[in-house]
Amino acid sequence: MKAAAEAGAGPGPLLGTGSVSLVVSSSLNAFRTHKRYSTGLTIAEFKCKLELVVGSPASCMDLELYSAEEQLLGRLDCDEALLGSYPVADGCRVHVIDRSGARIGEYEDVSRVEKYEMAESDYEKRPESLRSFLRQRRWGRYDAEGTRRRADEQQQRRAQEAALAAALPLGARCQVRLPGQPSKLATIMPNRLQAGLLGGRPLR
Repeated sequence: MKAAAEAGAGPGPLLGTGSVSLVVSSSLNAFRTHKRYSTGLTIAEFKCKLELVVGSPASCMDLELYSAEEQLLGRLDCDEALLGSYPVADGCRVHVIDRSGARIGEYEDVSRVEKYEMAESDYEKRPESLRSFLRQRRWGRYDAEGTRRRADEQQQRRAQEAALAAALPLGARCQVRLPGQPSKLATIMPNRLQAGLLGGRPLR
């Protein structure tokens, strides 16, 4: 590999067929991607696959090859040569230099991507939408009868609790139990339970 680097890492004899795991980086972004590629690809085909990774047009790419130790091995500059004819090995890095004039981070800015928006009336008519699915099965907010029933049940429980509380005699002693806490003695006071107090003194 050292000799290849000194010679510019130009294409040589095919170093066997198969695939190689490479790290892909770009001059347009900071992230790196690990991908496996066939060594039987031509550099032109390899660039087309890199388009999907870095976003740069294949026609505007210059490729640099680095070893796993980040030593520059040379350029992948012959589009007709096979990837395997260069000294590529698992862990090597291919750095894509973009010559399209794009700015750094341009392909990462999703705010520039045109978003598809559907009119509310059109969405309402779609039979395969989530809204249609929920409406057909009467789930969630589309279950009007269930919502009304639960509201009535909650109102009844509150009325029953209020009736029970009103029937308790003021001054009577009681035991208060709260989840995760020891039970306490208390006395019933107007509109509230005052735990542990009876006539201003703790209960024993």
